[in-house]
Amino acid sequence: MSVPIARASLTLQEIESVLEPLRSGWLVQGPKVRAFEEAWCAFTGAEHSIAVTSCTTALHLSLAALGFGPGDEAIVPAFTWIATANVVEHLGGRVVFADIDISTFNIDPRGIEALITPRTKAILPVHLFGLAADMEAINAIAQRHGLWVVEDAACGFGATHHGQHVGTLGHTGCFSFHPRKAITTGEGGMITTNDARLAERLRRLRDHGAAMTDLQRHLGPRPYLLADHPEAGYNQRMTDLQAALGAAQMQRADAIVAERRQLATRYDAAFAQLGWLQTPVEPPGNAHGYQSYPCLFEPELVSQALATADQQLLRQVHERRNAWMEALQQQGVSTRPATHAVHMLSYYRDRYNLTPEQFPAAQAANDCSISLPLFHGMRREEQQHVIDVVSSRLA
Repeated sequence: MSVPIARASLTLQEIESVLEPLRSGWLVQGPKVRAFEEAWCAFTGAEHSIAVTSCTTALHLSLAALGFGPGDEAIVPAFTWIATANVVEHLGGRVVFADIDISTFNIDPRGIEALITPRTKAILPVHLFGLAADMEAINAIAQRHGLWVVEDAACGFGATHHGQHVGTLGHTGCFSFHPRKAITTGEGGMITTNDARLAERLRRLRDHGAAMTDLQRHLGPRPYLLADHPEAGYNQRMTDLQAALGAAQMQRADAIVAERRQLATRYDAAFAQLGWLQTPVEPPGNAHGYQSYPCLFEPELVSQALATADQQLLRQVHERRNAWMEALQQQGVSTRPATHAVHMLSYYRDRYNLTPEQFPAAQAANDCSISLPLFHGMRREEQQHVIDVVSSRLA
């Protein structure tokens, strides 16, 4: 048996939903995008949802709409997908990395305040793998210093923090619809906000800065006149082809979240006695969305290496993890490192003259984490194969 790290699971109805805009002839941003946005608002509780081309453009558009620009600084966790940092660079800003809490893989609020300078404008907390960051602490810091909070909720579908869906806790929230996510449109993203004025600017900026959308113009009394463009915006519009697929999946959103949580619960029970594998935590007040199932390999040795700054011990754990991942692959179980430490990637390492040990928890997560297969539509025999192979250790 071969079990992939993830697999998109679409119903026949969802697949056929894409035919509707093809038959109608309206392919660009239009009624299906509007329906998807409305469904997203209903599910997350956000007052406004703005569909865009990716989570990367959602982050970029959020910062641009808030006024972030050249010379400004943004605090970003050192352990995240590279896009969280890249959008700061795209706008001419400076990335300021913060270390993470190794138990949650999320940004550690205790290190944020020391990084704030007069040029700091924003904090970009990431709800990594579907677990909410510590938003009370982050928002308190942001309010004390007058900073924007742009939530990277790429993995956050179905994740809540004290009953509130992630993406509704800061100035904006940014979601991804990449195929590894619970809801997919191939590529695509969504911005959420409760600020009506900000939402209006986000809608303009995603559409070349136009004062009205093509759909609004088409349905209006004078469709033959072109719209004004009060701003120099971007082309970051989602198509109706993508939105039709996303809107169709939203009809079973609750079931998708429930299934992913059930899969995680089964893993938790199966691996509870494996002292060499730390499974995902769920702090009080949080409901994990389980975009993936990130674990920490040999956590006691990782903690020891962090406490003593023992790079040699960390390298040993890293080498054993890699050997174990290879053994799992040979047995038909696909794995991945949970994500990467951005400060260890060559662009950021060279640009900011960084070393791995400057953010030790992020380094440890980079070198010693492992994500196991978890996706809705996963067959029971597939999960049992993963459980059996993982439990045997192999290496």
